[in-house]
Amino acid sequence: MTLTHPSGISATVHPLGATLRSLFVPDREGRIENILVGFENEEDWLQNDPHFGCTIGRFANRIANGQFNLNGTLHQLSQNQGKHHLHGGFKNFSKVIWNTEILSDQVVRFTYYSPACEEGFPGNLNVTIEYILGENSLRWKSSATVDQASPVNLTCHPYFNLTGNHQQSILLHELQICSEKYLPVDSTLIPTGELRSVHETGFDFRTPTSIGKNLKAAGVSFDHTFVLDPNPKEYSARCYDPTSGRIMEIFTNQPGLQLYLASPFGNDHSAFCLEPQKFPDSPNKLHFPNTILHPGEVYENVMTLRFSKPL
Repeated sequence: MTLTHPSGISATVHPLGATLRSLFVPDREGRIENILVGFENEEDWLQNDPHFGCTIGRFANRIANGQFNLNGTLHQLSQNQGKHHLHGGFKNFSKVIWNTEILSDQVVRFTYYSPACEEGFPGNLNVTIEYILGENSLRWKSSATVDQASPVNLTCHPYFNLTGNHQQSILLHELQICSEKYLPVDSTLIPTGELRSVHETGFDFRTPTSIGKNLKAAGVSFDHTFVLDPNPKEYSARCYDPTSGRIMEIFTNQPGLQLYLASPFGNDHSAFCLEPQKFPDSPNKLHFPNTILHPGEVYENVMTLRFSKPL
């Protein structure tokens, strides 16, 4: 289904995975193009192993060894990435059909009931996702409740290429992330537990810096969580593409932002992800922001993409 706004911006969403499949915004010449990378054929969306545009859950990112201890009970989750649990397991939220309610030309609501023990998680979980299209923005709004304490960490997983040409590199994109620290990871991408300063490293995006420049300086590809400033002056992250002039700003209420570089369809560094979420492996690292949702509480994760006038 397609969300449209009189301004010309539009988005397509789908109940399989509560997925954002495309997002059309203008460049500096007024050309309206899709800035998301995804499949062209419907059959390919049925698997969607890269999680293009999906709603991720019950737990985004990784949990070490697929295990965590909660209130004295050891819970074993599915281990779908080697010995670790990734993005909710084998039957994650991207693999299910969500109930759909079209509220207007600009708003759609998806809901899903995740039963207790699905992928090993305790408690029954009710999740609501809304996509809200504005004049120059798209908001992904998630909320959830449980009847038994359970880790909950949702996110939206679009792959961006602001050029509108999904074969073109994104290494010239200039990225800014309002973050003083990031989470180093081990060889299996599990956070070590350290919150390391970005100063004088390839992870320093405090001022707009080309992704390619910092990629070279970092010496490793980006698949890391950045610790967001709790009270940014405006946005939490901003990306500018000098080729098209498009500017995308990200606003979030989450403490972390995962930066991931991808090379889908064999095109080197042709997409990047910015995923607002809490920290990976939080159930096993008590000094990380809490991800345990209790009965009577409401989980909320809101991400807004705002597109400024192209330069």
